[in-house]
Amino acid sequence: MSTYVKFTSERVNGELTPFDGFAELNAYRRKLRELRLIGVDSVGIGFGNLSMRDGATKNFYITGSATAGIAELKPADCAKVVAYDFERNWIGYEGSTVPSSESLTHAAIYESDATVAAVIHCHDSGLWSVILNQAPTTSKTVTYGTPEMAYEMMRLFSVTDVRSKKTLAMAGHEGGVVTFGKDLEEAFTVLMDARKESAPCVNDTFRKRNPA
Repeated sequence: MSTYVKFTSERVNGELTPFDGFAELNAYRRKLRELRLIGVDSVGIGFGNLSMRDGATKNFYITGSATAGIAELKPADCAKVVAYDFERNWIGYEGSTVPSSESLTHAAIYESDATVAAVIHCHDSGLWSVILNQAPTTSKTVTYGTPEMAYEMMRLFSVTDVRSKKTLAMAGHEGGVVTFGKDLEEAFTVLMDARKESAPCVNDTFRKRNPA
């Protein structure tokens, strides 16, 4: 198991049956990798993940831990989360790979809004710096992949307009941005629109830091 996975887990089924939407998940993951919004950083640490809900259930398919550096996923590089317990910091899953370290975060979003069917967690320092504390933002004291982060997701759904904005910043996880939607197309579009809207601010900040 990756050292960055903070939950305990139980594999309830070693085989992950082929699922509808895998090709779509791979296609949007490919786009995110091309934009360097998911991948591996300069010291070899992977970042970013995405998931899609399994029909009308609370179960969901998610990219596996330590798979961000893989150019093209195989079904075996994904896991299906079929049970979770925030209080116990525990996940039950199907498949041969451990679910992403952010699986509890995704679970909390799906539990908070039944209309959400896809979640993207990426790293975009420029966008993050612009929307931090302007868009719904998690507490700076809460780190990624913890039950506390899952509870932060639920808190944002309760006290902010994240449900309509479909975008949030993770203050305690530098560069961490989450978008979601009724499908991966919407989650990706929300992300691209947010990047487009933030571009003038990002460019202005760059000019101030790097005067001619």
